Amino acid sequence: MAREFCSNKTAPIVETTKGKLRGFRFDGVDHFYGIRYAKAKRFQMPEPVKPWEGVKEAGSYGMICPVLYEPQPMGEIQTPHRFWPSSEHCQYLNVWTSKCDKKAKKPVLFWIHGGGYSAGSAIEQVCYDGFNLAKLDDVVVVSVNHRLNAFGYLDMSDFGEKYWNSVNVGMADLVEALKWVRDNIAAFGGDPDNVTIFGQSGGGGKVTVLGQIPEANGLFHKMIVMSGVIPPGDFASSCTPKELVKEILKNLRIKQKDVERLEKVPTPQFIWAVNKATETLAQQGKRVGWEPKPNSYYVCDPLAGDFTEHALTIPTMVGTVIAEFGMPKDLGERAKLKKAEREAAVLEYYGEEGGKKILKAFKKAFPKTNATYAMDLDTMFLPATLDYVKKKAQEASAPVYNYLFTKEFDYDGGRAAWHCSDIPYFFHNAELIPICHQKNYEKLDKVMSGAFVNFARTGNPNGGELPQWDACADGRLVTMIFDDECVARENLHDDLLPLVKQYKPPFKFNFKRPSEDEDEESGNAWVF
Repeated sequence: MAREFCSNKTAPIVETTKGKLRGFRFDGVDHFYGIRYAKAKRFQMPEPVKPWEGVKEAGSYGMICPVLYEPQPMGEIQTPHRFWPSSEHCQYLNVWTSKCDKKAKKPVLFWIHGGGYSAGSAIEQVCYDGFNLAKLDDVVVVSVNHRLNAFGYLDMSDFGEKYWNSVNVGMADLVEALKWVRDNIAAFGGDPDNVTIFGQSGGGGKVTVLGQIPEANGLFHKMIVMSGVIPPGDFASSCTPKELVKEILKNLRIKQKDVERLEKVPTPQFIWAVNKATETLAQQGKRVGWEPKPNSYYVCDPLAGDFTEHALTIPTMVGTVIAEFGMPKDLGERAKLKKAEREAAVLEYYGEEGGKKILKAFKKAFPKTNATYAMDLDTMFLPATLDYVKKKAQEASAPVYNYLFTKEFDYDGGRAAWHCSDIPYFFHNAELIPICHQKNYEKLDKVMSGAFVNFARTGNPNGGELPQWDACADGRLVTMIFDDECVARENLHDDLLPLVKQYKPPFKFNFKRPSEDEDEESGNAWVF
């Protein structure tokens, strides 16, 4: 059957609270791209857009937030990306729906992209496309751009009351986008009383933060956190906010009394000044990071303080992938190694004492998995994720579900699931990503996206071909393993994780930025 495209004469037109939007219909799905949900001055809180006359076109993605350092292409086989024009005026969202029917009341999945708090966009990864979820699972998908890095998280509060929440305006953009969903999504066939916020990596972190922002209460009803529980302070600066701003002002030759001039500095010059300040402070042994900061707007990181009462009423799904940023050692074709060779590699990596203990615990936890993957196990996200799950399961009135994605990919001699590798399956988009076209991919794609959609509909992921998946309880952590064979395991990490944390060699990212005169085609990719 031909995939039908509807021309402008028959394209869907939706009446929002501010005016009419024209999208386009393709292959049974209505698409609306680049919807402006808010406007904001630099360092200021977002404000709703003004009403307009006539019909606005919604056929092109909106601007994404500028990044401070342009990435160098790398790793596209594992995680294909898309790049787009940028502007600090980046408050745009996109909507996919099978039909714009006000009476439909479909579940709404509100996607928040990764990239820490400093990079990424709503269309950054190819697999972020909401078409298949809308067409095959009959949900409404929303993806959103918002301010990042210095545009969304520069703390200017020492320089005047007008900047009281500049450190959180990136999060405030997301709250404003959720308000837009509340007020308008019914016109697109969505149910404003059944909104699930979900995000991966930095996007998952933002999901946890939204649960701690009282102004977001009632704007969403379920939470999904994918590889996004970040240990408190991981993105924190070691310099004071005032030190950083003063250094930026110095680079631009702006006096402190004229700090408001910083609002009008052209974007390229502002980015240059921020980067120069960061490098100067780094030379003094001080780190600059971008993240939300607790104040009267944002309560706190729930692992550093307490969950808000509202967050404890929200059904939550939280998980990670088995290797995340594990950097595998070149062992050739892992599947062809003999048992003795596999074990020798693990012993060399962890040491004789630790290796023997870890091999035993790994076999118990993952009896069908190649032992060499014990070297790639994640300790960056998993410990904090388990802390989050255990704490919330103990305190919450709503269910908490935990998962682990453990698929082995036939790539580069064998690669355990890496950071972002689960996203295509949950988006029902494995077909879009070449590396996903491996054994069992269609079934796994259906099972994983089905779990997400079931959870979005009812707060319970069970159904279809998925084995029974119980919610976690105080003292009982149930983990659904997503793989070619899915299985629920109880207290999966109890023996293995402490050993890996104890014996794993230290690892640090080397996100070195190429020098201006460096003639290298390789470098740092979008890693989120």
